[in-house]
Amino acid sequence: MAVRSRRSMVPITEIEHSAFCKTEDNLPSKPLAEEMSVNVRWQQIPNEYLHYTADELDQRIGEARAKLGKTVTILGHHYQREEVIKYADFQGDSFLLSREAASRPEADYIIFCGVHFMAETACILAAPHQKVILPNITAGCSMADMAPMEDVDDAWADLEDVLGPGGIIPVTYMNSIAGIKALCGRNGGTVCTSSNAKKALEWAFEQGERVLFLPDQHLGRNTALELGVPLDEMVVWNPFRQMGGNTPEQLRKAKMVLWQGHCSVHTRFTVSQIDAARALHLDINIIVHPECPMETVQAADMVGSTEFIREKVNSGAPGSKWGIGTEVSLVNRLAINNPDKTVFCLDPVTCPCSTMYRVHPAYVLWMLEGLLEGKVNNEITVPEDIQRDSKIALERMLSLK
Repeated sequence: MAVRSRRSMVPITEIEHSAFCKTEDNLPSKPLAEEMSVNVRWQQIPNEYLHYTADELDQRIGEARAKLGKTVTILGHHYQREEVIKYADFQGDSFLLSREAASRPEADYIIFCGVHFMAETACILAAPHQKVILPNITAGCSMADMAPMEDVDDAWADLEDVLGPGGIIPVTYMNSIAGIKALCGRNGGTVCTSSNAKKALEWAFEQGERVLFLPDQHLGRNTALELGVPLDEMVVWNPFRQMGGNTPEQLRKAKMVLWQGHCSVHTRFTVSQIDAARALHLDINIIVHPECPMETVQAADMVGSTEFIREKVNSGAPGSKWGIGTEVSLVNRLAINNPDKTVFCLDPVTCPCSTMYRVHPAYVLWMLEGLLEGKVNNEITVPEDIQRDSKIALERMLSLK
C-alpha cells in the first residue's frame, strides 16, 4: 500500500481564480502591461508587447497571419475572451478543437488559445510534423492541477492492492493531464468529455464492477446518478488521506470512486442563484454544466456540455429567457449572438476562468511574430510513451457508440 503523509495543498490556479472577478458584467481588454497588475502568474514576454493598444495588436496580428498563411492554424476555446476568439480559425470545446487540429495537416503550427491540458491533447492527436503552441505557458487548469500524477499513481496502487488487478476501471475527464490519460490507456480505461460521460461510464461498467473517475467529482457524481447509481455506492477519494479517506470495505462496496477535484468556475453556481433567477423571470430556462455541484444540477431545467448549452440557446425561440451556469465569456458571447433572447449568467459576480483569461492578444502576437523569425515559443510536447498510452484511451472514447 502506498503511504504518504502530507498537508493538504490548494493548487495555485485555484487560489488565483477570483483575481479577475468583477461585480459588473464587463471585462474590457487592456494593454497587457495594465492587465499584469492583477496579482496572478503571468508569463514574461518582450517588453514591446506589453504596451500595444487593441488596434495595434489587431493590425500586427493581421499582418503576421497574412505572411504565415495556412502554415498556422489558431484554435480558440469557447471560454476565451472576445478579443482573442476573433482570431480563431475554429471555435469549440477542447476535444473538438484537438480533432480539428489533427484534420489540418497543411498547418505546421497549431496555436491553441486555451489551457495546458488542451494543448497536450492536441499534441497527442496531431500529426508528427505539427507543433502545438500555447500562447501563455501559465494558462493551466485548477481542476487538472488537483490530480497531480504522483497522487494518482499512489491512489491507483492502493486501489489495486484492495481490489486486485482489473477490480476497478479508470475513466478520466478530458480536463486532466496527459499522464492520467496514459494511465487509463494502460489499464483498460478511457477518456470522456462532458458530452459523452454517460456513454463512457456505461462502457466502463460493462468492463468491470467499479469505476475510478478523475479528476472532477461533480461530473462523475452527476453522471452516475443519471445512470441510476445511488449515492451510497459512491465514495470520494481524498489524495491527502490514507486510502483516500476510505476503508477497504467501503471501496469494495463502491461502484464509483470519485477523485476529490472540481472546477473553480462551475462550483460557483448555486441553488440560491437559480431561485433568484426564477423569482425575476417566471418563464426562465435554467441550463447548467454538469461540472456544477449535484444540488445545482438537480435544481436546473437542463444540464449539458458546452456544446449542448450553445445548441439549446442558439435554437431557442425568440423572446425566450436563459439563465446559464457556465463560464461567463461563453455566456456573454451567447447573449451577443442571440439579441432576440434574454441570456445571462446565473452568478451575479462576473468571474471568467482565470487561466483562460491569461491568453491576451499580445501573447498571440508574440507567438506569430516568433514564427516569422523562425522561433517556436511555448511548444507543448508529450513524451512518446505517454502519447502512445494516452492515444489508446482517446481512441477507446472515439469508438464508443
